[in-house]
Amino acid sequence: MRKMMKIVGLFLAAFCGAALLTAASKPAPKPALPPAAKVNWNNVVSRTPLDSHLLGNPDAPVKLVEYISYTCPHCAHFEQESDVQLRVGFISSGKGSIEVRSYVRDGIDLTVALLTHCGPPSKFFANHSTFLRHQTTWMAPLASLTDGQKARWSNPDFASRTRAIAADLGLYSLMEARGYDRPQVDRCLADKPLAERLAQHTKDATEKDFVNGTPSFLLNGVPLSGTYSWAALKPQIEARLR
Repeated sequence: MRKMMKIVGLFLAAFCGAALLTAASKPAPKPALPPAAKVNWNNVVSRTPLDSHLLGNPDAPVKLVEYISYTCPHCAHFEQESDVQLRVGFISSGKGSIEVRSYVRDGIDLTVALLTHCGPPSKFFANHSTFLRHQTTWMAPLASLTDGQKARWSNPDFASRTRAIAADLGLYSLMEARGYDRPQVDRCLADKPLAERLAQHTKDATEKDFVNGTPSFLLNGVPLSGTYSWAALKPQIEARLR
């Protein structure tokens, strides 16, 4: 009997030891990870190889491209009508993105485009909106340009020419209100390589995307013929979001 009890005791000890060893060898359970923070796509801006700027999810299934001219009244009107609706119903969900490309029609367009590109990509869309929403103000002096001002705008020196345009149209003040100092603005206005690339991108847009006026749009790479307003664009976006 004692011998049997001893055998049983040894078996139990071995079994318990094995169980403890098995339990000790198991990895400790990992703590539950907190839910991933939701991305605010309205704060995500990236600059593209085309010197354009993209707002929202770069991998969004619906991609809108807008060609803009800063001297175009229809572009200013489009900005005022569409901006909030695009941000709330299109970009914030991560399902849509908007890419703004400059379409340079003249020296004024070019000067303003250089200023919208001034600083890091994160500042572009606020710069862009500022110039479009104040378009009637900064374009007002065009009606009363002097011969001396017109001559300055034809200066063969690139930086002198763009700085003269900026000074005569009050663009320095708009940039100062955005937190830029004059040396920063002057550096951006002297960026001739960027100016040359923007001019080339404009030529490419005309030839490859059939852009002949602004605003013009591409939706998932397809040019939208006859679409020049938010009223015409909105239902086409909504159809692709369904």
